[in-house]
Amino acid sequence: MIRCLCRFVMLVGLVAAAVFAAFGLGATAFAQQSQPRQPLVEKFVLSDTIQPVSASQLDRAIAQANSDGAQALLIELDTPGGLLDSMRSMIGAILASKVPVIVYVAPGGSRAGSAGFYLLESADVAAMAPATNAGAAHVVSEFGKMDDTMSQKVENDTEALLRSYVKQRGRNPDAAVAAAATSHSYTAQEALDQHLIDLIAQNDGQLLAALDGRTITRMDGSKLTLHLAGARIEEMQPTLRERLLGWLVNPNIAMLLLVGGALLIYLEFNAPGTIVPGSLGTLMVLLAIFGLNLLPIRYTAVLLLLAALALLLLEAKFGGHGVLAVAGIVCLTFGMLTLVAAPVPEMEIDNAVAFGLSAGFGLITVLLVRLAVRSRRMKRRLGVDALEGCRATAMEPLTPEGHILVDGEIWRAVAEEPVAAGTPLRVVSHEQYLLHVVPIEPQRPPDLAA
Repeated sequence: MIRCLCRFVMLVGLVAAAVFAAFGLGATAFAQQSQPRQPLVEKFVLSDTIQPVSASQLDRAIAQANSDGAQALLIELDTPGGLLDSMRSMIGAILASKVPVIVYVAPGGSRAGSAGFYLLESADVAAMAPATNAGAAHVVSEFGKMDDTMSQKVENDTEALLRSYVKQRGRNPDAAVAAAATSHSYTAQEALDQHLIDLIAQNDGQLLAALDGRTITRMDGSKLTLHLAGARIEEMQPTLRERLLGWLVNPNIAMLLLVGGALLIYLEFNAPGTIVPGSLGTLMVLLAIFGLNLLPIRYTAVLLLLAALALLLLEAKFGGHGVLAVAGIVCLTFGMLTLVAAPVPEMEIDNAVAFGLSAGFGLITVLLVRLAVRSRRMKRRLGVDALEGCRATAMEPLTPEGHILVDGEIWRAVAEEPVAAGTPLRVVSHEQYLLHVVPIEPQRPPDLAA
């Protein structure tokens, strides 16, 4: 009887424990469900020129923010400007983004110049840090000076693009157009006073706290309230591909690869079978061409580079007393300086790189080609042909024929006049294996007997 009672008590205890455990788990799950999720903000740092690589990075950032369910995409901007086509692509991506886009010019000392100003104004929220500036957005031709009509067309087109979304974002279209038409630039406070930006913030945390609860108007006219209090910021890191492309799109790096690769390929042609210089040089040239292909290139500059190469080869092969080499180096320098049709100085080839590469490549090319030409000429002179011009010594009197010593070898030789034994000679020609020689020093007449 007592044993049965003990079993009953144990069974009741187990059931109670199971009930309490289930209640505890349910309460925990309920507490977790009732607790609000921490909002996520993806961050993309754009501190470079506006070009195809940065455009593809922005596309990836927007796609990642959508897939991660982020409350907003924060773009930290510091750029001098860039290419018009890339700028238009990035503006289209921002305007079409389902995730709200916040463009924040930061940290202090940064700028949203030229194309960067267009990106700033296209965002759902435009913000700047203190001691930053934005503007100077006048269009600069990528291919030299345009005629007045074409220049006016391009300016009107970009200004219309700016007006098309600035007003819909609730900002001041007149002040925005002034930045594009007259290259006016604004400080952070001036931009806020002119209603070109929505707020000024010291850092990311202050920015998100100020935007929490703010209602914005999307491009489709819908209203959206931002919930960014205590948001977790995750910075998007560039992929290996983007790092490589960002490195290659630097015109200075591209030119170093191009020149270095050309020299390595030349070495392979002069020493066939070494494989490594040719393979490495080909890879470097292809990488340089790929990087330059992402930039606007002037074809007149390409012609200057080809003309420079031709002049350097002619100087090395035929000799022009240095005139052809100087002309080639000048063409090479101008070709490098004008190769990239850059709308901003940051995208141009540096002057020091252009002058250094031109002088170095020109001198090395002339030297290597001359050595190669001389080597090929020497290879054509084998056997008896190679003895022409060599020094010799008469082993016996030549009257006019006898034996001479040339580079340790004994040869039959003939002279136009008698030569004494031991006289220094020079080989001038040959008939099969008979050498024709002349004395290096004029012969002294023999002393007359008294």
